[in-house]
Amino acid sequence: MRLDKFLSQQLGISRALVARELRAKRVTVDDEVIRQGAFQLLPEHQVRFDGNVLQQILTARYFMLHKPQGYVCSTDDPDHPTLLYFIDEPVPDKLHAAGRLDIDTTGLVLLTDDGQWSHRLTSPRHHCEKDYLVTLEQPLAAETAEHFAAGIMLRGEKLPTRPARLEALSPQRVRLTLSEGRYHQVKRMFAALGNRVIALHRERIGAIVLDAHLQPGEYRALTADEIASVGLPTD
Repeated sequence: MRLDKFLSQQLGISRALVARELRAKRVTVDDEVIRQGAFQLLPEHQVRFDGNVLQQILTARYFMLHKPQGYVCSTDDPDHPTLLYFIDEPVPDKLHAAGRLDIDTTGLVLLTDDGQWSHRLTSPRHHCEKDYLVTLEQPLAAETAEHFAAGIMLRGEKLPTRPARLEALSPQRVRLTLSEGRYHQVKRMFAALGNRVIALHRERIGAIVLDAHLQPGEYRALTADEIASVGLPTD
């Protein structure tokens, strides 16, 4: 990679500003001042800006985060705190959420800088399953599971929802399995049947299950098996 492109990504500044910093002799590679933006970085090079090491990111990154309430899944929001508040990694703003959650929804969020990998999770044609724990305002009506299995026509939509599985855990708490991700889908499905979601928590995306050891706001890197599971059939 060219040095100026690397610095632009790492520092979040334009190539023109990078050129100025290079001319100011603020950048070293292996302790040698480099002033040429076209300098080709090698994986073994150590780059410093004002003496601070800038870590090269050589491979794609994959994380799971236990999202708490009150945070949005975008990387930049002028009105709300974002998930990047919790991420202590180089160039965190290059990560994106593979399947977003609403600000008041908690649970599993997958973060990556691999666009093809996240596309396999979020593309409607792949029908990736997701599990949610849903807390309802009213007790679950007896016929709700049948309605969800048959598909529900939501307001403003042209097609009914895909068949969904509903498991009652208590009168007002259920586990819902969806294979699509329409806007506010869970809340709209229950609202269409006269109930209201008061708490929503995502447990699973595809074969990847939220780590029970992660507290809200904590994250970890995905395992090799978890990364490889995306795009593969699950049981």
